[in-house]
Amino acid sequence: MATRLFVGGLSWDTSDESLRAFFEQVGGVQSAEVAKDRYTGRSKGFGFVEMESDSDAQKAKQELNGKELDGRSVSVDEARPPRERGAGGGGYGGGGGGGRR
Repeated sequence: MATRLFVGGLSWDTSDESLRAFFEQVGGVQSAEVAKDRYTGRSKGFGFVEMESDSDAQKAKQELNGKELDGRSVSVDEARPPRERGAGGGGYGGGGGGGRR
């Protein structure tokens, strides 16, 4: 089963491909993705990597945490599951009164 890792401290220049290549040094990688701002497309400075096995993930945490990638020291740790978002929609409050006529 794949283990998902959180990678922090990424350079703005790190791409999905360079992140994958960095982790392939220690084991099989199922996926590697740099988180990007949805409006600008610019890196948010962190990403996620799914290793093919738990042993590869442990090896990546031990060997790559604190190592340099694209000029920055990165932190590697197990990713936490996504937070539950409350039910109900966001949006704007209720109706509003009309203007005067």
